[in-house]
Amino acid sequence: MTIKTLTESTLDPAHAIFRETLAAGEPWLKEVKAGQTLRILDLEGNQAVDTLFYSAVDPRERYDAQRTLRRQRSLYLTTGTVLYSNLGNPLLTIIADTCGRHDTLGGACAQESNTVRYALEKRYMHSCRDNYLRACAHDGRLSKRDIGANVNFFMNVPVTASGGLTFEDGISAPGKYVEMRAEMDVIVLISNCPQLNNPCNAYNPTPAELLIWN
Repeated sequence: MTIKTLTESTLDPAHAIFRETLAAGEPWLKEVKAGQTLRILDLEGNQAVDTLFYSAVDPRERYDAQRTLRRQRSLYLTTGTVLYSNLGNPLLTIIADTCGRHDTLGGACAQESNTVRYALEKRYMHSCRDNYLRACAHDGRLSKRDIGANVNFFMNVPVTASGGLTFEDGISAPGKYVEMRAEMDVIVLISNCPQLNNPCNAYNPTPAELLIWN
């Protein structure tokens, strides 16, 4: 499969059926119907947007990072990437991307990872996992057991020669975005990452914008 990068969208924000600014460090959960297009826009640059996807018909079918990477034979996501479910079905396809690549290896920050990576006193800092659980509790269709490996849109996690991961300054900038066409009805669960301990968002969480078109 040919992967294209830095692809501009033809969609006009004025024609979006939904448009919302997601505050820095906050969660978001919404259903996107098959055929609709979702844009995630990095308003101020260098913000990491941790995202999970589920089938709206049966949330036990959800985004599968390993299957997605294996099928496209690439470590990073960009225009042309199909996001596959754990049942092997296409959930969404990236159809435009002005950032260039997105991570699906680094995972979401949590109390436990903040403790291991940084310091014991970081345990109770706000995390993406906390955001996911807040949104799930409010919605009712998802629970703690449904939180798995996620996409980190706009996040830069290079793989070292020895196979390790490093968290580096982001490669995004103000106004960069990624667009995905839903291939089935999907639940989109987002944590607009609140992380303050690594450079994924320049140590300064900022808002993101979310738009949906029919």
